[in-house]
Amino acid sequence: MPWALPLRRSPWSRPGVKALVTAGVFVTTFWNLRFFLNSLKGSGEDSKHREPLVILVWEWPSKQVPNVSRDVCRELYGITGCQLTTERQLLHQANVVVFFHSRLQPGQDRLPKEKLPGQNWVWVSLESPSNTRALAEWNQTFNWVMTYRQDSDIFIPYGKLVPNWSGTVNIPAKTNLVSWVISNYHRTQKRAEVYKNLSRYLHVNIYGKANNKPLCKDCLLPTISKSKFYLAFENSIHRDYITEKLWRNSLLAGTVPVVLGPPRANYEQFVPADSFIHINDFGSLEELATFLKTMNASRYRQFFAWQRRFSVKLYTDWRERICTICTAYPHLPHGRLYPDLQSWFNS
Repeated sequence: MPWALPLRRSPWSRPGVKALVTAGVFVTTFWNLRFFLNSLKGSGEDSKHREPLVILVWEWPSKQVPNVSRDVCRELYGITGCQLTTERQLLHQANVVVFFHSRLQPGQDRLPKEKLPGQNWVWVSLESPSNTRALAEWNQTFNWVMTYRQDSDIFIPYGKLVPNWSGTVNIPAKTNLVSWVISNYHRTQKRAEVYKNLSRYLHVNIYGKANNKPLCKDCLLPTISKSKFYLAFENSIHRDYITEKLWRNSLLAGTVPVVLGPPRANYEQFVPADSFIHINDFGSLEELATFLKTMNASRYRQFFAWQRRFSVKLYTDWRERICTICTAYPHLPHGRLYPDLQSWFNS
């Protein structure tokens, strides 16, 4: 017989190896399937996440309601994924419903009949506690507050300083010493008392409805800018209550604010210490008047050093303020209610 090699079985044909290979194929297939399903799930979650957050403004704070049908948050303020609406029929789609205190009527019958699970209601006010009434009936109603207070869920100041490294100082030409724009003058207010006593020692140019000298919108800043100092007197004194009297009428106009409001330390949380004069810095109003009247040009110019690093940003459009809710939304506590809104606001 011719010589021949003995037959050898392939290692892959052995029962144990074959079973091992089959198991490996099964595990690999299962792993790939699991990864595929998870990727589909993740894709669905991302899609859900990308759905715009719907913010329903129950009633706009002014009679003139702006057009919010477009993607105004993105177009005007670069905030994406945020849909504003004033259409109440979209209540069941709204993630957040915004209520302005100035538009809330006594009794809760004008509020929505129900709140959807997971929906959050926001109470909004830019007025001080002294000018805010009927808060007690809104206990256990709102999830978030949106005010000028820094400890609000959504903080909406009247203005702020933003970085602007121009390195320049621009002081408008001055023709008088002190001015004040006042529309609602009440003798019982602290600011009325301070003005009355201060005016014994220096002349104050007064504009506004209270003095029958109203200023048109385009006349306000040019008129005030001619004064060296502006009486940025708040109508009531409360923590963080620092209004357009400082931001617009003083800093933006190019005058030095003489402030009456919360303590100096509170102002310094918003603006540099050397950008304003606080009436509490002086032992008397006569001392303050002397300081203003005798200030030399070099000392006066120091009050504008902030302009080298900052510029003033005013918040005047409610659309911008409401759009910020979408920015804050992921970080806000969900499901919480304010048990006593009045106590919080008066604290």
